[in-house]
Amino acid sequence: MPAPAIGKKVKNFTVESTAGSWKLNEFQKKKLVIYFYPKNNTSGCTKEGEAFRDLAANFKKANTVIVGVSPDSVASHLKFKEKFRFPFELLADTDRLVCLLFDVIKEKSMYGKKYMGVERSTFLLDAAGILRSEWRKVKVDGHAEAVLVAARAL
Repeated sequence: MPAPAIGKKVKNFTVESTAGSWKLNEFQKKKLVIYFYPKNNTSGCTKEGEAFRDLAANFKKANTVIVGVSPDSVASHLKFKEKFRFPFELLADTDRLVCLLFDVIKEKSMYGKKYMGVERSTFLLDAAGILRSEWRKVKVDGHAEAVLVAARAL
C-alpha cells in the first residue's frame, strides 16, 4: 500500500489510544500532527515527546492537535504519558497497521543486527485531512519547533 501523498487526503483509520478508540476522521476541522516514534521510555522518544509537550499550548493556539504513535500497548502508553505529563494522546499501533499505512516501518540496525522498526517520522494534516507536510528520518533537536512553524503557516 502506498504511503499518503502530499496534497492527498489520508485514508481514515481507527486505533486504540490513551483516550479509548481514536478515529482519524473525528479530527476534521483541526490541523493534526501525527508523530511516529519507535518505543516508549527510550531517550530519543522521551525527548521528542517532551518537545511536543513543551510546545503544546502553541500548537493549540494554531488550531492543531498532536498525537504520538508507536507499536507499544495502551497500558505502556498510559504510563509513559503520565510519567512525562504529555497533554496529547498516544496511539497504540500494536499491529503496526497505521505504521504500514504511513510507510514508517523500515530496516534498522543496532549493534550490527538488522531488524524492522519504526522510523521516526512526522506528518502534518490540514483541517480537511489532507497531508500537507511530512518529515522522515527525524532528528529530535529542533523538530517540534519546525513542525509548529509549518502548522502556523497552514
